[in-house]
Amino acid sequence: MEFVQIQSADILDLFAVRIATWDNDNGADELEALGITPDSVRRQLHTTHRGWLCRLDGKVVGFAIGNNQTGEMWVISVLKAYENRGIGRRLLTLVEGWLFAEGWKEIWLTTDPDENYRAVGFYRHCGWEDWKIENGERFMRKRKDSA
Repeated sequence: MEFVQIQSADILDLFAVRIATWDNDNGADELEALGITPDSVRRQLHTTHRGWLCRLDGKVVGFAIGNNQTGEMWVISVLKAYENRGIGRRLLTLVEGWLFAEGWKEIWLTTDPDENYRAVGFYRHCGWEDWKIENGERFMRKRKDSA
């Protein structure tokens, strides 16, 4: 298992992982409607965003990306077959560490407002706390001193 910083050549693999984790045949269309395309992500990775991926046997199985302009843990995604191996936790830790090193004292993310959504429990287990629910999204935050 290797964890490396995301490069431009990895972007199509990231989209394949993200769409697969949505369990949604329209995932690519939904991402594009949100303005998230391979080109937009490539631009972001060269300016405001940085991320890491996990490769296992040459295959990208998960990734996480943060935004140093806003302090947002922007996206994390791990293929279902590779969950519960510490991949998500390691990817999250890499992005958190980078955001804190960029000077953020508090970082944030959004996830599903449903208390039973698996990601909510995962984030709490990793030290994130509920902040607010707004516009149909749960906002969570983590302070540098709790990392």
